[in-house]
Amino acid sequence: MPKSKYRYNPQSLSYDRIKPSFKSRFLIFLSYLSVILTVAVLLNFLYSSIFDTPREKMLMRENNQLQFQYEILNEKVGNLETVLEDIERRDDNIYRTIFNADPIPSSVRNAGFGGVNRYEYLEGYENSELIIETAKRLDNLTKAVYVQSKSYDEVIDLAKSREDQLSSLPAIQPISNKDLTRTASGWGFRIHPIYKIRKFHYGMDFTAPTGTEVYATADGTIERIQQSRRGYGNVLVIDHGYGYQTLYAHLNEFNNARVGKKVKRGDVIAYVGSTGLSTAPHLHYEVLLNGKKVNPVNYYFEDLTADEFDRMIELSMRPGQSFD
Repeated sequence: MPKSKYRYNPQSLSYDRIKPSFKSRFLIFLSYLSVILTVAVLLNFLYSSIFDTPREKMLMRENNQLQFQYEILNEKVGNLETVLEDIERRDDNIYRTIFNADPIPSSVRNAGFGGVNRYEYLEGYENSELIIETAKRLDNLTKAVYVQSKSYDEVIDLAKSREDQLSSLPAIQPISNKDLTRTASGWGFRIHPIYKIRKFHYGMDFTAPTGTEVYATADGTIERIQQSRRGYGNVLVIDHGYGYQTLYAHLNEFNNARVGKKVKRGDVIAYVGSTGLSTAPHLHYEVLLNGKKVNPVNYYFEDLTADEFDRMIELSMRPGQSFD
């Protein structure tokens, strides 16, 4: 309680009590109030500097939870990246190899995102680095999944066409030759029967009586029919697609063959003869891959066992002269 103040009264020779005015009492109240508020603010500042408020504690808990969740998310992204890398290796080294397809270039798989900064809107926050890194990994993972999805679409298309590709691959002998006795001159240098010079023989000769059936060795379309008294004589060429062609020469006649006609493996397309530069009835057979003549002996895998294949190679490599 504030002390009372007095003033000396010379008339009454006594002290009169001084009663403060409303204004002075109000100013005193304000001074006390300002002191109290100042002390309260200082105490609150000191408390908040030393201790966390309930709201701050709640925000810190939420921040820790978010950071923990981001770490879990990053771990899951890492696991997905590992799985995707394994899928990419399998795709390049197994699936695409099976279908003779080139691997996806690393420049395509690992291509980044060009242009302006895609993550500018994530900058300026306490955990911006973590969030931006996670966003980048997710973007790269999304792009890699898209590339892999397109690759699998291509592999599926290759698988669907694989059956057609296999049926278009020359795989049988062009005439009936179960005991291999009709195997004559093979691939390589031989003495030409007419010119009597050493000349490379681009194909295989099969001896057979005139009129022996000649088979298409794979599915395809008749591309060329040629009748001549010179060179290969009567010739029929089949385009099998996928880069393969087969040539049948010195034919006696054709079996309802016409350019553009589709044939199946095993169809009778012509008959053995001795037309052109030929010394005896036989079939001259060639296989071409991408326009280049290759050894036909490697294209009888549906006809021959392993032992028969070895025997076929032995017979085809015998020295001597060819029949054309």
